[in-house]
Order: sequence, then structure tokens, then C-alpha cells
Amino acid sequence: SKSTRRDSTMLPRFLVDLRPVRNLDGLIGKTHKFKVIKFNKKRGNIVLSRRVLLEKERAELKEQTMDKLKEGQIVEGIVKNLTEYGAFIDLGGIDGLLHITDMSWGRVTHPSEIFQVGDHVRVKVLKFNTETERVSLGLKQMMEDPWTHAQEKYPPGTVVRGKVVSLKDYGAFIEIEQGIEGLIHISEMSWTRRVKHPSKMLAIGDVVEAVVLDIDPRQNRISLGIKQLEPNPFASLKEKYPPGTVVKGVVRNIADFGIFVEIEEGIDGLVHVSDLSWTQRVKHPSELYQKGDEVEAVVLNIEFDGEKPKVSLGIKQMVPDPWDRIPYDYPVGKIVDCKVLKVLDFGAFVEIEKGVEGLIHVSEFSEERVEDPKQFVKPGQTLKAEIISVDSAERKIGLSFRGAVRAEEVADAQGFSAGAPTATLGDVMREKLAALTPKKSE
Repeated sequence: SKSTRRDSTMLPRFLVDLRPVRNLDGLIGKTHKFKVIKFNKKRGNIVLSRRVLLEKERAELKEQTMDKLKEGQIVEGIVKNLTEYGAFIDLGGIDGLLHITDMSWGRVTHPSEIFQVGDHVRVKVLKFNTETERVSLGLKQMMEDPWTHAQEKYPPGTVVRGKVVSLKDYGAFIEIEQGIEGLIHISEMSWTRRVKHPSKMLAIGDVVEAVVLDIDPRQNRISLGIKQLEPNPFASLKEKYPPGTVVKGVVRNIADFGIFVEIEEGIDGLVHVSDLSWTQRVKHPSELYQKGDEVEAVVLNIEFDGEKPKVSLGIKQMVPDPWDRIPYDYPVGKIVDCKVLKVLDFGAFVEIEKGVEGLIHVSEFSEERVEDPKQFVKPGQTLKAEIISVDSAERKIGLSFRGAVRAEEVADAQGFSAGAPTATLGDVMREKLAALTPKKSE
């Protein structure tokens, strides 16, 4: 009998190509050159490699490419790989990186928006380091920078149309053309609305019109505005609300220094704490008003700080200033009924009429020395007192308990009291002093 032997030939997956091949079905039936890298006669095994030949071929091609590669040169290549930061281009034995920022003058989120693996491209060599064999490529440099003529094309005042491509806390970016974006700052979106975030007015993908406010080609910046497409409602504000105009509004905010009243949508006026009341001592506006309260006020003045108006309002001006009549209604020497509001170490604050207050110093409590005013009078008591001073400039009224007592005693002595005997202010004072004076031991 005659024996026969069949030799087995093997091509390992990692030796098929320069890069790992996941699916070998595409190579079935195709003819390629291989190199025998291992041959075992005893076992009849043969190991082939296509990669060795490709590496040799690539090395020769690389040498040729590097000899002619220069910065500024336009070259052709094939997209070999895509990453988040760019695309690797096979230039012939050597790869170059086309960074994502050099793909387009416009906005590119991912290289796959422009390229696919295997695409043939023409690019420009930006940098070439022969020592590290690193090549930086550019595609957008094949075209003119759109910012070159932007200033002539988009002067301030130009109305442009573009797509919203990005939203930030501070505004929205609008693509006017490929490679040129403008910013609509949040403050330029509405004359009156309080826009907390651009997403309240715009969405990515929206096509909008805007006005060019400013352009700086050196910084590649264009400032845009939407509100400028509409008339400025503040322009006629002074004519609409001249000083003395009575307005109604809602208290929108309360601060230490006053309250903000919304007289129109987006237009607030400030009532300073000093303009809340002619007579009341207001430590904080919250003593009188709360958010949401509806109030009437008088327009005092309107000034402009830039585009935004400063509207000054007054509430106390809704009524006549009582101090115009107080010096006549309460002359020095007049005896009045007053209500004790607050008692302090130095005296007592009393109310003569609603909103009109005065001070009775502790020295005016009695002819005798009073050590503790709080033991002498209590808040809520109504007693008589004499007006002893009126200062219109300082808006202060001084009163005296003891002056009223003297006046009462004089009136009694002259026989002006009539009717059944009643407890006088002098009686009350004497009883208070008697209670405070220690009794002498007999």
C-alpha cells in the first residue's frame, strides 16, 4: 500500500492584517500574498502571515510619505479611526490626527457627525514633527475663516436669523452661519420679563431672529439681543408716569430700606422706608406691609441707570403732611390727652393722635425725682400732658406730665373745675409718688 500525507496550513487571526479583524468572512475567496513564518515537516504544519508583508509595505510607504510631507501641504488620506477628540487619517504609512476643533469653523460635537471610517479626505498639514513622527491635520483650514469679513457683514443693528445651538445659565448661543455664533445674554431676552434661565424662553434647535448689539472679530464674539426687536417700554415711562401720578401695584419684595411695588409687568418702583409714613417710626417695612399686599402710591421721580429705570414712589405722600398743621393744632402750653406707647429708662413715648407721637422725658414726669419710669406709668394708660416743645424741622414733640399737673392745680385754685369732684392727674401723680416714697418710722 502507498501512504499519502496532507500538510495543514494555518493563518492566525492576529496575522491577517495590521489591525485585528473581527469578521474573516469578508476574506473568503480572495487572493492575497502570504509569507511562511513557520514550517513543521514532521507534523506537516505551516503557519502563514499576511501582516508581515503589510508591515514591510507600510514601512516603505511611510518612508516615502515622510520624505515629501511638509507643513502647509494639502494631502489625501483615509479615515482610519474615530475618537471623541478627533479622527486619525492614514496618509500612507503614517497616521495624522485631525483634531475635532480643526474639522470645521462651526460647532462639532463628535467627529462622527462629519466622518465615517474609510472616508477619503483632503486635509492640510498643520504641524509635522519628524522626530516624534506626529502629524497634526486640519480640514477647516482648507476654507476661509468666516470671521475674516464678519465685521463688515454683521455691523451693530443688523437683524440676523440663526439656530439655538447651546444654552447656558447666562444666555443662549445662536449659530448665525457655520463658524459664527453669537451670544444672547439673559438680560437681552426681554424688556420686562424676569428670565431666570434661557430655557424659559428658548430651546436648542429653535430658529430665532436677533439684533447685533456688538461685534469683536479679534475675540470671535458677537453680542445679540432679542428684546431690541420690540419697542422699549421704558422709553415712554416718564411721559406715562409724570411726578404726582397715583399708581396701584402689588408689593413684590421687601428689603431693609423699603418695599418694591410692581406697577406694570417687569417694572418695579421703590418706596423707601422714609416715604412709608409721615409720622410713624418704621424700623423695618415688614412692620407695615407684606408681599402680595396691594398698595397705592405716588410717583416721586423716574431716573434711568442704563436701560433700566429707577422709579421712586411714596406712600405717605398720598395724604397731607400732618406736620403742616401740628404746630398750629398743638401749640406750646396746650394740655392734651395722650396714650402711653412705650416706657424706657429715659422717659415714655406717647401718642397724641393716630400716627403722631411725642416724648415725655423722665425729668418731666414729676416735681419729685423719679428713679424708675416703668413704676410710674404703664403702656396703654391714657393721661394728660402739656405740650412743652414742637420742633417741625426734626418732627419732634416734647410733653410734660408735671406741666399738666401744675396747670390743673392752677385751674382748681381759680375755681375753673365744676361738677362732682373727680380724681385729677395731680391726685394720680401724688398717689404714685406716695407709693414710691418709703414711709418714715414713727
